Amino acid sequence: MALRPGDEIVRVDIREGTKPDVLWDLDRFPWPFEDNEFDAIDLTDVIEHLSDIVRVLEEAHRIGKAGCRVHIATPHFSCANSFTDPTHKHHLGVFSFDYFTSENKWDFYTTARFNKRRCELIFHPGLLNAVVRRVARRWPELYERRLTWIFPAWFLSVELEVAK
Repeated sequence: MALRPGDEIVRVDIREGTKPDVLWDLDRFPWPFEDNEFDAIDLTDVIEHLSDIVRVLEEAHRIGKAGCRVHIATPHFSCANSFTDPTHKHHLGVFSFDYFTSENKWDFYTTARFNKRRCELIFHPGLLNAVVRRVARRWPELYERRLTWIFPAWFLSVELEVAK
C-alpha cells in the first residue's frame, strides 16, 4: 500500500480476490508507478514474500519522494511464523536494513539510500517478554547473537525514510 499526496491510498496485490487498486506482482520490475510519486509506502507482511529485497527497496526508493516513509513489518527470523509459512523467502533481523543506510560498511549492494528512523523488535505480550524486549532494544546485537533462540521475537517493525 502506498500513499499519494492528498492522502490517496493505493493498494497493490498480486491476488485479484483482495480487490487491489493495482493488480501487480511486486517481483516484476519496474513497478507501474512514476518516480517520486508517493509520500509513504507500507510493506507490512510483504517483503519476506518477495524474491529480491535489494530490488524491492530500490523500487520503493524510486517511487518514493525525498522523505517518503517506508514502513516494513516482517516476522523476525527467530519467530516460528517466519519459517512456518512456505511462501516466505527471507528471514530478517534487526540489522538487515542497515545495508540500505550509512550504518553498515557493506552498503555497496545498491546506491538507493534510506535513513533509518525506527527499528523495533516486537515480542508477544507477557512479563518475561517485557524484560527480554528491554534487553533486546538496548543491546540488539547481543540479543540476536546469544538470546534470540531462547527468547524469540514475534516480528520486526522498521521505518525507513527515502534519502535523495
